[in-house]
Parts: sequence; C-alpha cells; structure tokens
Amino acid sequence: MISSASDHHQNDRPNVVILYPDQLRALSLPLYGEIQIDTPHINRLASEGLVLNNAISNCPVCTPARAMLLTGRYPQTTGHLINTTRTRHSELSIGDAFTHAGYRTAWVGKWHLHTGLWPAIDRLPQHPDWVPKGRDRLGFDYWRGYNQHMVYFDGFVHKDDWNYERWRGYETEGLLDYAFEFMDQTGNDPFLLCLSPHPPHYTPFQFAPDRFYQQLPKVLTLPANVPDHQVAASLDMYRHYLAMILAIDEMLGKLLAYLDSTNQSNNTIVLFASDHGTQGGSQGVNPWSKKNPYDASIKIPGILRYPGKIMPGTSDQITSMVDFFPSLCELAGIPIPRSIEGHSLAQRWLNPNDADTAFLMNFSKWFDWMQDGAEWRGVRSQQFTYATWLNGRTELFDLFEDPLQMTNLAGKGHPEEIFMAEQLQQHQNRRQDELVACTDWQHWLDDQRRVIQNAFGPLSHPESEPDWSLLH
Repeated sequence: MISSASDHHQNDRPNVVILYPDQLRALSLPLYGEIQIDTPHINRLASEGLVLNNAISNCPVCTPARAMLLTGRYPQTTGHLINTTRTRHSELSIGDAFTHAGYRTAWVGKWHLHTGLWPAIDRLPQHPDWVPKGRDRLGFDYWRGYNQHMVYFDGFVHKDDWNYERWRGYETEGLLDYAFEFMDQTGNDPFLLCLSPHPPHYTPFQFAPDRFYQQLPKVLTLPANVPDHQVAASLDMYRHYLAMILAIDEMLGKLLAYLDSTNQSNNTIVLFASDHGTQGGSQGVNPWSKKNPYDASIKIPGILRYPGKIMPGTSDQITSMVDFFPSLCELAGIPIPRSIEGHSLAQRWLNPNDADTAFLMNFSKWFDWMQDGAEWRGVRSQQFTYATWLNGRTELFDLFEDPLQMTNLAGKGHPEEIFMAEQLQQHQNRRQDELVACTDWQHWLDDQRRVIQNAFGPLSHPESEPDWSLLH
C-alpha cells in the first residue's frame, strides 16, 4: 500500500534522500539482469523498496533530463534542449517546494543546469565550474556543487563564494562526506538531500579506484546487440563503467548505513535513480553516447524505499522523469506546485495504468551545441518503443519479444504502430512540440545561453523572480 499524504503529521514529516548517479543505465545492474557484477547494497534497497521496471529518461542527455527531475517540466517548457544551458530563475524546483514546506535542503555533486565555464567546458573538463549563489541554485540552501567537470579524484565543489575546495579521495567518498555533514546539521528539521555523483559517466582521467576493477571478471561479455565493429571499444568502456557502478553501490551502502545508525531509516524516503543510460556499443552507437530511443539510453534504475508506507515489490508503471518530483511531494505530504507537468504516481505505482506512455525526444546531434542531424521523437509503453526521425526513419520494437531491440517492426503493418504514432502526436500536441531541425531552436537562447523563449512563445527576462503562489 501507499498511504495518502494526509496520514502525515506536521512534526513527523519524512526526510527525502535522492541518490542520482550520472549515466547509470538499468541494464547494467544485477537488479535488471546484469550477471557480471555484484551490487549488494542496490539489491538490499530493492528488497526493501519498490522497484520501478519502467523508469524512463524522456530526453537522455544530462541537462534536459536533470531539468525534468528538478522542475517536473519538459524541455519544451524549460528550454533545456542541450547541455550547459542556464536555467531560468523563475523555474520552481523540488528544492523550492521542500524549502517552502520547512525542509532543510541540500545539493551535493554535479548540477549541470547552468553554463558554468561556458564556452570552454568541453576544452577544460578539469577546472572548477561555478554556479552563482541565488536563483541559479534553485532554492537549495546547503550547496556543495559544481556545474560540470570530470575530475573524480580530489575534484572540486563550491560553497558560498567563488573559491572552491577539493573533496578528499574518489568522488563517491568525497560527496558522502558533505552529505553526512549536512545531515548531521539538520537537527530535528526534516531534510531533502540530493546527492549527484558524476560516475559512472565518462572521464578523460582516472575512472575509479583500483579495488573496484579487481572485483570484475577477467573476461567481460556484451549483449548481442553490440555489433562486431564496436566490440573492442565497448569492452574497454564497459570495464570502466562496471568499476564505477561498484563505487556507486558502495556509496549507497554507506548512505543506508548512516540512516540506520542515526535511526532515520524508517522516516526517510530514499529514491535511487539516474538521469539517463548509455549505449555501451548497443545498436552500433559510440559506447559512451546516449541520446538514443533505445532502452540502453532511456531505461534508468528506479528504486523507492519508504518503510511502512510503500510495500516492497515491483511496478511496471511507466515513470517519466517529470513524475518523480510530484510523487515525492505527495509521499512527503507537501503541496504539488501547479507549475509541474508530470503526475504524482504515488497511488499508481501499485496499480499501474497499462495505457500510459512516456514521451521521448532528442534535439541536437551534439551535447553542448545546436547541430542538425539527430532530431527524433518517440514514445515508450510497457511493451513497445516507437521512434521517428526528422530524416524519415521510423522504428518500432516489441520489448517483450525483442528486449535488445534488434528487429525493427516499423512499416510492416504491425497493429501497434498506428496506436504508438497517435500517442506520440498527442504528447507533441500537449507540449506544443514540433519535430524540426535543431538549429530552428537557436532563438530560444540568448548570447549567455539563458532561456528567453520556449514552445509556448517568448518569455519574461531570464532572471525574473518565480511566481511563488504556484507552490500552493
């Protein structure tokens, strides 16, 4: 059962901890079928919580996906079509909603909802990357964050001024030190902690501590949908990737141990998810790439633990990135902001709606620049994925019969194709979305990469104050 928000008393509000590693695909966890590693702490959380079998990253690119998690709104509204786009000050975030409800709130780790060092970010992945105080931090009061860098050992975070400090050791350990510092400071106040490690994402530097590589099999195997020409690069990538996943598992274990030792486990909602997956060579795509309408890119882990309120089990409910924010609000007894475009699934996870679909999209060929050539839209149900590209290509896959998405059913008279195409059109109509060339969106951003227009038209100044009344 999932009890309603009215069951909570004001002084008994649950804490919320979101562990949100970057680029962690569901398929690489034993929970979802990987057999080459052991993740005891992720498995423990799954055994004590609700496992979401269809948690979907609607736009599998860092900044658009993170904006959906934090605002509960789609890229067509937030204007986050590509990475390293500065978020409008008027966006209401999960940090705002919980802060206004009397919570202490913290962001620890990678942010990627600002320009940071732009335009040098892809040239200087080893530099501190500042997110200014104030509305650029969307209401989080404790801040140990960075916009985007790839230094996993002794990397950088900022606090309240431009100066940075380095965490100690590997990123999963260093960020935990800040998380424990924050939770130790909260006293009797309820808290929201967002913990966002960059691994298992690519880095040009060292990926993970040696001890995690030592836990891997000598010989790794890849899924059958990795073609021969991608095998060598994919095996090299996958060894680093799995080592980093083991570090994430250890991080979760230490986090759960902290909640146990401080007697907060029973009154803390824990959400384990990610912003998107990674292709790992599947479908012949570059191993570290995402941006594709395949489960390797779009299917993320989803585990939700709230002892006594959410019964352990599994749910097949389609869960979009925009649904986490409102669902956590309902579970915590906090009003759902009216700005949100997602839906609370707190009641629906255990009574899945088979007809629900997730709206899928990609805007640009490149992560950080608007470049034509990879524009597509799609839709995913529990059983099917359908996608159509601007260049006319169309794909339909039956995930029950063909989970590796190797047999394209599009254009062969499959009865599901018409339904999925109609679903896609409905999603696009709702979001005022058009499948057009990427460069047609360039006027949405100004010369500082601030959002000045969205699918509904021109917007107020990008540093306008929020309409706080929308929180109630």
